Amino acid sequence: MNQKQRTIRKPVTVSGTGLHTGVAVDLTFNPAPPFTGYVYRRTDLEGSPEIRVDVDNVVDTSRGTTLENNGARVATIEHPLAALAGLGIDNCIIEMNGVETPIMDGSSKFFVEALEQAGIAEQSEYRKYIEIRSPVSYFDPEKKVEMIALPAKDFRISVMIDYETTVLDTQNAVLENLEDFKAQISPCRTFVFLHELEALAQHNLIRGGDLSNAIVFVNRIVSQEELDKLATLLNKPSVAVTRTGILNNLELYFQNEPARHKLLDIVGDLTLVGQPLKAHIIARRPGHHSNVKFAKAIRQHHLDELRIREIPRYDPLADPVYDINAIKRILPHRFPFLLIDKIVELGKDHVVGVKNVTFNEQFFAGHFPAEPVMPGVLMVEAMAQTGGVFVLSHLPDPENYDTYFLKINEVKFRRKVVPGDTILFRLELLSPLRRGICHMKGVAYVGNHIVMEAILLAQIFRRKHENDPNISDLSSYETRR
Repeated sequence: MNQKQRTIRKPVTVSGTGLHTGVAVDLTFNPAPPFTGYVYRRTDLEGSPEIRVDVDNVVDTSRGTTLENNGARVATIEHPLAALAGLGIDNCIIEMNGVETPIMDGSSKFFVEALEQAGIAEQSEYRKYIEIRSPVSYFDPEKKVEMIALPAKDFRISVMIDYETTVLDTQNAVLENLEDFKAQISPCRTFVFLHELEALAQHNLIRGGDLSNAIVFVNRIVSQEELDKLATLLNKPSVAVTRTGILNNLELYFQNEPARHKLLDIVGDLTLVGQPLKAHIIARRPGHHSNVKFAKAIRQHHLDELRIREIPRYDPLADPVYDINAIKRILPHRFPFLLIDKIVELGKDHVVGVKNVTFNEQFFAGHFPAEPVMPGVLMVEAMAQTGGVFVLSHLPDPENYDTYFLKINEVKFRRKVVPGDTILFRLELLSPLRRGICHMKGVAYVGNHIVMEAILLAQIFRRKHENDPNISDLSSYETRR
């Protein structure tokens, strides 16, 4: 069932301190139009530069996920993004007057509460999903990380963590439905081991940490002297260790709170793909680095799927729209310059033509004869002839008209075309036909591969006698088809 996009009804602000910078910062969620997605805006910088939440803008994953674009950065973005995604909010502009997100208590809870306070509004446009149709995986043998996205009708996540310590061994967490995110996942706080905390504190990298925004696990015997030293580093009167191995007598909300927080991070980091997912995510020992790598793999898989879906399907046994004899009645070209064999699709705004490449064609005698390659210029011509059939097929008397190039732009050759290949040329209108002008984008495929693409501009002319004064106009055109 199609669902409409959602945003928030009014701006709402969350204020706090950045975990690593220790700098006070205001984060304001703002309503945004459909198809905006998530965009950060640094209001403290000149021009208020914007940073789109996009996997290509990730520049650091060492202590959270950091984005950079337009000369501006935003850090530790995963918790507010998880809140947005967990509440099913599609479009939001997030303003910050500092580089780092407020850490709050190390969870998404306060962001969820703020967004609910702002209210959620349904929008006019329908949501577009990335649907996983075949498995997408990421594996890091060194860190023992495994992540896989499997086809599913909705979004769900299964997470397993294993730090191979007695205080934090194997844990699992599951999110079967995004409706459970608020209660079951959003309150779960980030966590760290004591030795990591000591190193961060000594390097002045947790200036906003105060033990109330992270669960600290102690996986070794710690002397009182070390605890006193740590208390000094964190500006605390004292630091204690509970019998469960957690600093400061912090109570866990859930026995598997660490695993649930890792799941929370995945929800936030996977917003980097740019659209909500329909997939079952299974993750073993995930972290921000692996989450981003996995998001890139999902994005690339989606782009590959879109590309494959755009490839025209050709059944050589099916009756063509135009066979070679019908094409000859439309185009003036003849051997050896008639370069398409069939038209297999002809719609209101697109056409698909077929060229069977054989070694018997005359140009192969002199064009790289030791290793035959179809000349690129003839591929452009074959594409143009396919477009010519499209244009002239709209006329009642196509045999009385010719089409001529006005312009060829953005020609790209991706792969060699050799004897034995079958090229499918798919062209579609970029703008409606007006005054005999045709503007089309063409893509040529061999199998699942793009071999060439171009943008063509042509004009239709009625055939004239040699003594017609308008014939001189043709001198301004680069090529005649």
